[in-house]
Amino acid sequence: MTTQMIIRIDSEMNNRLNELARVEGKTTSQMVRELIEHYIKEKDIGTYIDNLWDRIGGKLRVKGINQRDMNRAIRESRKSR
Repeated sequence: MTTQMIIRIDSEMNNRLNELARVEGKTTSQMVRELIEHYIKEKDIGTYIDNLWDRIGGKLRVKGINQRDMNRAIRESRKSR
C-alpha cells in the first residue's frame, strides 16, 4: 500500500529536481522516493549493521577465511579470557 506525501520546496529546487529527473528518465516522484529510501538506509542502524557485516564477510572471503576459521578464532578468544 502506498500513501501520498505533500512537501513544500522552493521553485528553484523544484525546477532543478524536475530537470535531473527528466535527464535520468524518471518522474519527480521516483526521484523523491529513491532519495528517501537512500536516506532511511543510511540512517537506520539495523541496515547499517547488516551492510557492515556483509562488507566484513566479503573481505574475509577474499582473504580465504571461512566459517570454520571464524568459529575457531572465536573459541580461542573466549578461552583466553
